[in-house]
Amino acid sequence: MHRSANLSKIKDNQEKIWDIAIIGGGSSGFGVALDALSRGLSVVLLEKSDFAKGTSSRSTKLLHGGVRYLAQGDVLLVLEALKERGRLLENAPHLTYNQPFIIPIYTWFDRLLYSFGLKLYDLMAGKWRLGKSKFINKTETVRRMPQIKQEGLKGGVVYHDGQFDDARMIIALAQTCDELGGCVLNYSKVESLTKDTNGKVDGLNFIDQLDGSHLQIKARMVVNATGVFADKILKMDNPDARKSIQPSQGIHLVFDQSFLGGNDALMIPKTSDGRVLFAVPWHGKLVVGTTDTLKDKPQLEPEALEKEIDFVLETAQAYLTKKPTKADILSVFAGLRPLAAPKEDGAKTKEISRTHKVILSDSKLVTLTGGKWTTFRKMGEDTVEYFPKVSGKNMSESKSATQKLHGFTIKPDEGHMAIYGSDAFQIRFMLKDHPEWREKLHPKYPYTIAEVIWIIRNEMAVKLEDVLSRRFRILLLDARTAMEMAPKVVEIMAKELGMDQNWIEDELKEFKKTANKYIIKP
Repeated sequence: MHRSANLSKIKDNQEKIWDIAIIGGGSSGFGVALDALSRGLSVVLLEKSDFAKGTSSRSTKLLHGGVRYLAQGDVLLVLEALKERGRLLENAPHLTYNQPFIIPIYTWFDRLLYSFGLKLYDLMAGKWRLGKSKFINKTETVRRMPQIKQEGLKGGVVYHDGQFDDARMIIALAQTCDELGGCVLNYSKVESLTKDTNGKVDGLNFIDQLDGSHLQIKARMVVNATGVFADKILKMDNPDARKSIQPSQGIHLVFDQSFLGGNDALMIPKTSDGRVLFAVPWHGKLVVGTTDTLKDKPQLEPEALEKEIDFVLETAQAYLTKKPTKADILSVFAGLRPLAAPKEDGAKTKEISRTHKVILSDSKLVTLTGGKWTTFRKMGEDTVEYFPKVSGKNMSESKSATQKLHGFTIKPDEGHMAIYGSDAFQIRFMLKDHPEWREKLHPKYPYTIAEVIWIIRNEMAVKLEDVLSRRFRILLLDARTAMEMAPKVVEIMAKELGMDQNWIEDELKEFKKTANKYIIKP
């Protein structure tokens, strides 16, 4: 997957009319791209920053039906999500896992309530079920979660859900779309929409943020899949467009895995604000979250609020014997959910449905809003279904449900190289010719020089943050270590990309500014 080659596809074919042009390189945008390409349509996708820079790299790392949505009675959403969860585990085994969860039980009423609810969850999953839910006694609960609060503990209810690496999933989707003939570009900012003589959207103008060139794309259908920034594109189309998105912030704190112990994830079913809280083992660390805080305006790099950090810490401390403090936080990251704005004022974010919505404007601009990571493919399919109505052209049936993603392999690597799937073999092959590339980037972590070179050559990373935040996940896992790794990584990148010392200094300065937002000062 080469950025220069994809940019040339656009520059050298300015007269080409694409079937679908997609604005947004997160889970929504790639859901649309994957589905459209599976039908044989021509697709171009533009992202103003790096792929998955926003919400799509900042999730709780779960592929789930949503136990909470079941409690709220949103049965159709849960059924859809459970089916999509199963498909993703089949199509991307190198990026997805079957994760056991334990709900600690402190009252017998809770045992009855959650045992019944999770049996229903199992039943709804049908053939996509990942494992049977069951009650385990106190001894077994403590054995599996050594740090769980034991006072009043009756036992635990075990259930299964999916876990994944969100940003790496986006890279695999981008590579898959590239292989299927799509044209995907990061650092390409849409500046305006173009319209025909009837006022119908027929393309867009964008700027390549790396070389500064201004380019135009003509398309039969333009899709706005920009998540929390959807209203900006809607206002490009119609300055009077009403607000369609209500951003809601969720934060996560990352700790050493020893604060929970074992390999099971913890699910706290009811917090003081009526939400659920997860503590999930991920890449050898423990990710704890999340919150639900209304935000007035979307931000590309949202920051955790002090009250959110305190809430997550206090909730975790109430359930763990080894109590985490601010000094134990390895990293904090925040993401914004693109919730569909409620029609009634005062609706709580936890009550706003996570179902997605496809909006067709008078100008024929198609906008995808709402939804959740797990259902991204179905969201894309529902959006592409508008193509005949918008373009007047027929299309084939969707095949995206069975599309294996780039790197697919039945037996992924067991170590940290698992995220590359079948590409891990290529990286090992590189090492035969260059054994010096085995050198680690940091003594505490397994990442090597070879991986940086592979990422630059094959995964369209062009900035230091692209590598340390979304190709490696080290910025989210351990922000201080990411800063320590930065000088070595940027030197390798500069050599590969042919950049000078000024570029190196600019990248280090920019990365330090970003990384400081992930560090909590005790």
